[in-house]
Amino acid sequence: MGVGRQVQQYATRRVTKKLTRAIPWLGAVIALATLGAAIRRKGFLGGTFDTALDFTPVVGTLKNLAEVGRGRDFIRDKVRLKPDTTD
Repeated sequence: MGVGRQVQQYATRRVTKKLTRAIPWLGAVIALATLGAAIRRKGFLGGTFDTALDFTPVVGTLKNLAEVGRGRDFIRDKVRLKPDTTD
């Protein structure tokens, strides 16, 4: 995963966290939007579990800090096969 993508994910999580504290009903909308993106990237179970951990107050913070220190996600993205373009 590139550094740019990690920075984007980190910034998205920080903005999301601040918004969910400021406006609780907006947090539910953001959680649903994040859930959809996580399910597309990680699959149904992985995406649901990842989103649930991220939105749990203390656990999500610790998980995100550990992922930043580790340099990769605990719950990996789905393996996507590249289309064969050797015609």
